[in-house]
Amino acid sequence: MRVVTTAQPLDVQPTPLALLLLGREADPKSERGVECPGDLPAPSDPDLVERARAAKAKLGDKVFVLGHHYQRDEVIEFADVTGDSFKLARDAAARPDAEYIVFCGVHFMAESADILTGDDQQVVLPDLAAGCSMADMATAEQVAECWDVLTEAGIAEQVVPVSYMNSSADIKAFTGKHGGTICTSSNAKRALDWAFEQGEKVLFLPDQHLGRNTAVRDMGMSLDDCVVYNPHKPNGGLTAEELRAAKMILWRGHCSVHGRFSLDSVNDVRARIPDVNVLVHPECKNEVVAAADYVGSTEYIIKALEAAPRGSKWAIGTELNLVRRLANRFAAEDKEIVFLDKTVCFCSTMNRIDLPHLVWALESLATGKVVNRIEVDKETESFAKLALERMLALP
Repeated sequence: MRVVTTAQPLDVQPTPLALLLLGREADPKSERGVECPGDLPAPSDPDLVERARAAKAKLGDKVFVLGHHYQRDEVIEFADVTGDSFKLARDAAARPDAEYIVFCGVHFMAESADILTGDDQQVVLPDLAAGCSMADMATAEQVAECWDVLTEAGIAEQVVPVSYMNSSADIKAFTGKHGGTICTSSNAKRALDWAFEQGEKVLFLPDQHLGRNTAVRDMGMSLDDCVVYNPHKPNGGLTAEELRAAKMILWRGHCSVHGRFSLDSVNDVRARIPDVNVLVHPECKNEVVAAADYVGSTEYIIKALEAAPRGSKWAIGTELNLVRRLANRFAAEDKEIVFLDKTVCFCSTMNRIDLPHLVWALESLATGKVVNRIEVDKETESFAKLALERMLALP
């Protein structure tokens, strides 16, 4: 016998986060969920390269184009300087005569450039939807709630926040307001050394892997010294006793590109390529970092390959655009450079900055129209700048 039931409609309202993930709402404080206004040139337009050159030539010294290492080759071609996020923000600050800073990267990088440049300079992000999944993993509201949990556990006064450069302006401002500093993947140890001179514990935001790898690999701590605060669980999923016992309170965040590399990736490439050198970014998981031959920031990776002997073999655990560019660059020196994982993976949000978006931004500026300006409010800027200045003052 078949039983037929009539379902009653459920009065369920989607949460703001669900709407954001579905692309049906926008959050101006998020790294994603925003649209790029204006009419873009067609990606198939054969004149895009010439249009980019013409617009950039027309703007002259009024524009300064920054290109992150993970950008597409077609975009890097028009960058005045290339580098990692912090190097580019500093490069922007070093060009006070440039009226427009066009940042070919992601949202948090453009925010940092706006914080470090003058009030008369305007920072433009060619596609506002170029965000960062890692930066998304820590919101101002979540971090404020975390601080309340630390306060209730009686340890907030002992905790110094250290936030990775890959974080929103709001998180940088929180860090500055609570006596902390910013770090990059290349100076994380120096930042943590400084932090432990100020307090007994560190709240590390938002990348758990960089925090854990620096504490364990570079500072001699144990994995037991680290706990992971999960903002989606009550009290971060931790007891007051666990928080009191920990030295490193790691935020549950990660890079979607570097987080994909596994120990199996390392073992597989060693089996396939005899005498290969495994070189990975410290945003990778701890077991991957422990199994690698070399670990370092994006700039470190580039310098290591520049100094590598002819004929050497390298498997690189970082974003594919950079790995492919380095493989092409050093092919003439018989250096074999491969992507660590068999499955290729670009940074999807970084790749949103393409040639049509760059052309549209440059041509708009050339006609006097400023599009996609990134502007951090003054209060947030002041506290975020305080945190950045503490980093700049590190020995």
